Amino acid sequence: MQFGRAFSFAFEDPEWLKKIGIAALVSLIPLVGQIFLVGWGFEVTRRVIARDPHPLPDWSDFGGHLVRGLKVALVYLVYSLPVLILVGCLQGGMIGSSMLVAGQESNGDAAAIASIVVASALGCLMLIYGILMAFLLPAALGKMAATGNLGDAFRLGEVFALVRAAPGPYVLAILGGILAGIIGSLGSIACAIGVILTTAYSSVITGHLCGQAYLAASEAKPAAVVATS
Repeated sequence: MQFGRAFSFAFEDPEWLKKIGIAALVSLIPLVGQIFLVGWGFEVTRRVIARDPHPLPDWSDFGGHLVRGLKVALVYLVYSLPVLILVGCLQGGMIGSSMLVAGQESNGDAAAIASIVVASALGCLMLIYGILMAFLLPAALGKMAATGNLGDAFRLGEVFALVRAAPGPYVLAILGGILAGIIGSLGSIACAIGVILTTAYSSVITGHLCGQAYLAASEAKPAAVVATS
């Protein structure tokens, strides 16, 4: 896996400034712009997996980027549901404990302790699932990019198999995603224009890393498990 290439490949494109600049401008459109940007970054993943020598896409396919962005958003939402449920349980438990303490002052200490225990347990579960999701999401998106089928992102057996086949590349993808997020925020030091440019740039970094991780995993495991349509 070429970790550094994810940060440098964009500048090999003679029109990189134009492409990233347009991406930055489109991202300013409320909601729709963000979906476009996600879809544009996901197209990088698809091109890397397809071994396209020019992985940085232009903006001629606006409709395609929007559809891809919506698919990615749906994948994120579905994989985030367990966390949302745990957060709801945590909030419900805290409200219930507060009501119990208010209604039964004599049992206030016991209720407070129970609330802390439950909150700690749910917090641990959220942390564990958050780490798991950090591995599963790049694998699921890589699977969807390879096949073009939204449903393949939810084939958990195959998604887990990808992570098991190449955990190292997915660790690098996670670390690269964190670094890309830092780069995306650095533009705010310069000015508003800087932050939208670095945000667009960070999306292609994560897209490239996701594609590389999928290729590494697919080459490390039996081809039958990584069946593509």
